[in-house]
Amino acid sequence: MNHRLCLSLLILPLLFLLLAGYRSKAVGEEQKGGNVRDPILAGTWYPGNRDALIRSIKNYLSKAEAGSLPGDLKAVIVPHAGHIYSGKVAAYAYGLLKTMDIKRVILIGPSHRVGFRGASVNLQSGYRTPLGVVPVDQVLARKIIDTSDKIRYVPMAHAKEHSLEIQIPFLQTVLDDFMIVPIVMGEQDFRTCSELAEGLVKVMSDMEKTLILASTDLSHFHNYDRARELDTEFIGHVKKLDPEGLAGSLSLGTCEACGGGPVITVMLAAKAVGVDRVEILNYANSGDVTGDKSRVVGYLSAALIRSK
Repeated sequence: MNHRLCLSLLILPLLFLLLAGYRSKAVGEEQKGGNVRDPILAGTWYPGNRDALIRSIKNYLSKAEAGSLPGDLKAVIVPHAGHIYSGKVAAYAYGLLKTMDIKRVILIGPSHRVGFRGASVNLQSGYRTPLGVVPVDQVLARKIIDTSDKIRYVPMAHAKEHSLEIQIPFLQTVLDDFMIVPIVMGEQDFRTCSELAEGLVKVMSDMEKTLILASTDLSHFHNYDRARELDTEFIGHVKKLDPEGLAGSLSLGTCEACGGGPVITVMLAAKAVGVDRVEILNYANSGDVTGDKSRVVGYLSAALIRSK
């Protein structure tokens, strides 16, 4: 075989791979797209048995005085600890969804395990829990990715991330026939929050029956009184629908939240679609559950509402 032919046979496959990689914004994206994300928390952070999981969630919901709120519910803020710690607080938000006809939930959480730039939208085909598989709206997911260079698909960001999976069983219990769009934020600076919020508003402009969800815990590992002080600052900005003020307080350290970026993003997007009111549904910390008030984690549920 002559030298030129050998060289061509080596170069052509390399060019093909380079071009294929250039055309995709996904980092390590599986091209077939038929894969389902299996649960990593079942049996530890929430019950792994289907019947036990249903009973557990219905028990939390039965104790939450959710009721109904006037106006259009456009977004919620919920915690993401194990159900035994934050399930009661989360149930106050999820209880509002039981009578709503929601067909799509955009979930936004922080990346706890993988560092990367911007935000990652999951392009897997679904999320599996003991209650079944919830399909990912891959069409909407790709539309969101196309709105900004800071948004892409980073598979590793979703593989072991708990902040979104922990929400799925609650959603499966209170909603029927719905899809999700899971988004994990690798950066939580205000610019990233703003670009992601703008992208969401663009793709949601003609979408009904869509809810946005921000997943966050509040202060971590302070004593009970200090935690409540920090969390009161955070909750005050949420109540006032003040994403800029929240971003400032987080940067100054006068409040804390692992998912501050998702909350800021959701508030920015919610305001852009007409949300003008926030209801604080419930607040507690792990000390209220375990009795150990020496090192606690704060939990919040809130509803973002557009007045009719």
